Amino acid sequence: MVLPNQLTVLRIILTPIFLFLFLSSEPWMVQTSLLVFIIAAITDWYDGWLARKFNYITEWGKFLDPLADKILTSTAFIGFVIIDLLPLWMVVLIIIRDMIVTLLRIYADYNKVHFTTNYSAKLKTFFQMFFLYYLLLVYTLTTIGSLQSDYKDIFLLLLNPLGIYLAMLFITLFTVITGITYLFRNRFLIRALFKSEN
Repeated sequence: MVLPNQLTVLRIILTPIFLFLFLSSEPWMVQTSLLVFIIAAITDWYDGWLARKFNYITEWGKFLDPLADKILTSTAFIGFVIIDLLPLWMVVLIIIRDMIVTLLRIYADYNKVHFTTNYSAKLKTFFQMFFLYYLLLVYTLTTIGSLQSDYKDIFLLLLNPLGIYLAMLFITLFTVITGITYLFRNRFLIRALFKSEN
């Protein structure tokens, strides 16, 4: 197994470790979960860079890499649902959309069919990741006793339930819309792809 694929597998292994630490009642474990998430995210960037630079592109890697990304981000969203910071229905919509598109792309790549993507899909990923990092960072900082006591009002503002709800609602709607747009743009390729399998 080439190094980029090993890093992808490492990212998958780190995902449940992140969730376990994140849901812990021990502040130091919650703080460590942020570090684990960042390391997992770095492996995503680094394995992609290695694959492109040294042409370490394999069929296994094309299958596993995007799936590992969605597993990591979906797990983080689920973690925030469990601690009651995000609504379940929004996270479910995001996960369903992302998994449908990801599995469809993997299946298309396997059949040598290239689907077109657009800027909105990249923007969707940026919004999701920015929001996750924001929540992870602020929530982790609240577990540091001295900061929590000294800046309680600031943390209440940064984790304002209405603000988080509205931001998550925007991200959810944008994610769903980009998914529908993606399927519509590639509808003929999708139809041809599944017809060729029959």
